[in-house]
Amino acid sequence: MTHALELRNLKKSFGSVEIIRGVNLDLRQGERHALIGPNGAGKSTLFHLISGRIAPTSGEILFQSQNIAGKPPAEIVRAGLSRSFQITNIFPQMSVLDNLRCAVLWKLGHRYSIFRQTPTLPDVAIECERLLDQLGLTRRAHDTADSLTYPEQRALELGLAVASGANTLLLDEPMAGMNHSETEAALQLIMKVTEGKTLLMVEHDMGVIFEMADRISVLVYGQIIATGTPQEIRANRAVQEAYLGTSEEDAA
Repeated sequence: MTHALELRNLKKSFGSVEIIRGVNLDLRQGERHALIGPNGAGKSTLFHLISGRIAPTSGEILFQSQNIAGKPPAEIVRAGLSRSFQITNIFPQMSVLDNLRCAVLWKLGHRYSIFRQTPTLPDVAIECERLLDQLGLTRRAHDTADSLTYPEQRALELGLAVASGANTLLLDEPMAGMNHSETEAALQLIMKVTEGKTLLMVEHDMGVIFEMADRISVLVYGQIIATGTPQEIRANRAVQEAYLGTSEEDAA
């Protein structure tokens, strides 16, 4: 079986405090994999390690069989792995279209230049138009990003991750702060935009997780305590006691 991403005995300590304690995890090519766990379990730290924001203390991060542990974020993105953040991370004073152009330029092999007028690049224009339509943001193309509603800003951030050309995406709580109808719309958008891609997602909404994920891994105190299908995770006694808050006895 082909793995898009593998974590091998990954550890991260800050001083004497060990946050990630020997994580082993494989992400299969084309699967939607969810990472769940209580607050403080180390989920965001794990994402920072994979995306290159911080370097591991030890262990390996294999992306497409190449060890990317400790490599800078820009190099990791160019290799085909991109992420969104728990807090919206866009260029607020730029237009929606220009936000997307920044990502698309690199994907299509162009480089930034003050002498080049990006609107004259037909491949960039076509790709941006496609993304705007896919994200449902065509009518907001020339509005500044900070004028978008919160769900629209999250959609734009998802678009930036996809626009980079990445085949593997890390999504950090993409539904945070949304109501039920917004969450449902965001879920459908993510499933559409990430079709055919490999996805690792942190999300606290268990309804979203069980509807979307092919497999789920549970992180508790910096260690993976279980990995399996949604049905297997629901039935796992250790997961019920450590995270879901129920046990078979409670349910009986």
